[in-house]
Amino acid sequence: MTSLLGVSLPVLAAPMAGGPTTPDLVTAAARAGSLGFLAAGYRTAADLAAQLDRVEGRFGVNVFAPNPVPVDPSEFRAYARRLQPEADAYGLNLTDAPIVEHDDDWPAKIDLLLARPVPVVSFTFALPEAATVAALRRAGTVVLQTVTSTVEARAAAELGVEGLIVQSSAAGAHSGTFTPTVLPRDVPLPDLVRAVLGVVGLPVIAAGGVGTADDVTAALEAGAEAVMVGTALLRTDESGASAVHKAALAEAAERAGLAAAGDEPAPAPTAQADDGGLVGTGMWSTVDTVVTRAFSGRPARALRNGFVERHDESAPSGYPAVHYLTTPLRRAAAQAGDAERVNLWAGTGFRFAGAGSAGAALERLVAKA
Repeated sequence: MTSLLGVSLPVLAAPMAGGPTTPDLVTAAARAGSLGFLAAGYRTAADLAAQLDRVEGRFGVNVFAPNPVPVDPSEFRAYARRLQPEADAYGLNLTDAPIVEHDDDWPAKIDLLLARPVPVVSFTFALPEAATVAALRRAGTVVLQTVTSTVEARAAAELGVEGLIVQSSAAGAHSGTFTPTVLPRDVPLPDLVRAVLGVVGLPVIAAGGVGTADDVTAALEAGAEAVMVGTALLRTDESGASAVHKAALAEAAERAGLAAAGDEPAPAPTAQADDGGLVGTGMWSTVDTVVTRAFSGRPARALRNGFVERHDESAPSGYPAVHYLTTPLRRAAAQAGDAERVNLWAGTGFRFAGAGSAGAALERLVAKA
């Protein structure tokens, strides 16, 4: 796999949609002998083209394959009403929000990647059509598929992809599962890698919960040819994660007694009080991660905070409709430094996410590999 991808480091930089992955982060990975992936999710094809112009070195692009989960309109409206007190703190109206369900500019992105071939393309959330895979391969692009189970791995292998990104449930942000109405099984990453390799003959990149060099070694010893990390890079200089997200990760690590070596103490994220008394304390009383649909209607792992505690059980399945419902609230909260209403995506290895350069973070993870 490292030869196929043209890398010397067996640790890759995962795509993190919504802002954390930047062209600078992807370029930093390339300069370190690794490979980073631009995150095409939530971007138009024109936005993606602009990012392609800014990357230097060898890189990949990750694309969300369409796998919509239509939301029940009555459940959507009920959830919007439930969230309105949260939005009141920022003068937002969610009760009249439209139900947004689209394909994330899928056809235009595929056209772009065929017209401007890139070294590697990976797909997440669902399988593309076999014709799309074949066309990309003819254009000289290495095609990878994210899978979360042996069933998905078999289906991807039959499609003609050249490698698999095997993602465990410990991964931060959205699960790549093809069946988002069902939470993925909690299988340790090395065990999942072995299981997948037992049913397909494709090379594997392991992802999910990787925070230390020992984690990397365990995945490689299980048979993976490379490892992919995302949360480990969220606090790096090149990351586009919001200030409140970075501060929350640092605070969570400090409270867990595992702040990365050399880190300076970070100020604790503060929630904005409001008349509804909605400020939660869950994140700071219990430092852990949880898989939740509360922010997007699709299972995603985040640091536990007040929003998760208040709304996890009532959140409907419905992606991307719920994602777009909560986007204005999450954006306003991030700008205000309100950690209790932001989607603090993080994998289970969040305690080891350190500051500094992305290249140095990747190199630390291969110290024992």
